[in-house]
Amino acid sequence: MRFAKYCGMRPGSCRMEVSVSHRLKLTRIEPVTHDTYHLVFDRPDTFDYRPGQGVELHVLKPGWEDKGRPFTPITLPHEPTLEFIIKSYPDHHGVTEQIGGMKPGDEVEMKGPFGAISDKGPGVFIAGGAGVTPMIAILRKHLHEHGTLAGSTLIFANRTEADIIWRERFEAMEGLTTAFVVDEAGAGVPQQRVDREYLKQFVTPQTLCYLCGPPPMMKAVRAALTDLGVAAERIVEEKF
Repeated sequence: MRFAKYCGMRPGSCRMEVSVSHRLKLTRIEPVTHDTYHLVFDRPDTFDYRPGQGVELHVLKPGWEDKGRPFTPITLPHEPTLEFIIKSYPDHHGVTEQIGGMKPGDEVEMKGPFGAISDKGPGVFIAGGAGVTPMIAILRKHLHEHGTLAGSTLIFANRTEADIIWRERFEAMEGLTTAFVVDEAGAGVPQQRVDREYLKQFVTPQTLCYLCGPPPMMKAVRAALTDLGVAAERIVEEKF
């Protein structure tokens, strides 16, 4: 996940709980959507983190070593690999473009972990675009520990239907209710804004809500949740 764009972090402003650096070698990269990639690295034995936390990756290519950006592992701490779902933005000519062009054997430097998003129990997960990636880790953790995601709903907003990351995998998660919405008309999922009227069918004042997406979306959803009576302490998100 690109935290800098989707959860309010500014590049270079990551508050790391542990200032530790690891060198990772890419073992596999494959497309997930037309502009999103699944990257698999060998996991360092000494690296530990909580599902939902982020790390900062630096592509070890000439001229890019100092340009770190934050992303979220989607794997769980007990798993042998360290994996990411990363959306590439070629028009930005930045780090994500470089990551999208990586090949097995290429290396990155990883710093971290950091971040406050973690598993607080069943709830409504509200994500926009690549902001879904910390939720992947949390949902996978809860499913691994409890065998079901009963009581949880994923509301996942994207620009187009083709942008939906992990759609089939989310739909296959035991007990998880999924609600995909998009901006485009004529798609196979509803064209819908995640506003108060939409959210009220999923949310009560007692609902635990997880939130991550583009800052304007987060601001609007946060206001809608407040209007629906959800207290700030029941909204799980990064705060900086």
